Amino acid sequence: MDNIGYYIFVLVALIVAFLVVKKVASCLIKSAVLIVLVVALATIYWLYFMK
Repeated sequence: MDNIGYYIFVLVALIVAFLVVKKVASCLIKSAVLIVLVVALATIYWLYFMK
């Protein structure tokens, strides 16, 4: 139960970051951020779930 606050904070931070990128950034920067997120998620999946 101690980590619930941490997960809520991370979720809020992700939502705020997404909204900032959506409002401020151009299409090119949005695409670069999306590619970085996809690569990070794929790496996490590969390292932790493909044992």
